[in-house]
Amino acid sequence: MAPPDPAAADWPRPVVHWEIAAQDADRLRDFYGGLFNWRIGTGPIMEIPAGIGGPEPGPGGHLLQGGRSGVTLYIHVRDLRESLDRAAELGGTVVAEPFDLPGTPTLAAITDPEGNPVMLVQQ
Repeated sequence: MAPPDPAAADWPRPVVHWEIAAQDADRLRDFYGGLFNWRIGTGPIMEIPAGIGGPEPGPGGHLLQGGRSGVTLYIHVRDLRESLDRAAELGGTVVAEPFDLPGTPTLAAITDPEGNPVMLVQQ
């Protein structure tokens, strides 16, 4: 797909990068690396390369009225039950067991060891 022509009509801006801020970056490096098989770099900015099998043409998102401000990552997993068990072993907390909403894949919710919300997605 060719990039949009800047002289043409305006287009929606895609998400091109994300970051996880941590009070204990090494602990979250172990958590996310162990849970999602991410090969996370070292140093003051720990690079996390893109995964494979993501949605094309790229991730979408939504806004949700809620009781807190923040950003939630939705991460594709092979097996929800296995991922929930592994998250707990690595210091995360299971917030919601697997559930379905109309027209969506099966979801489950966890928080990482610092309380950041993460949705697990099994398609």
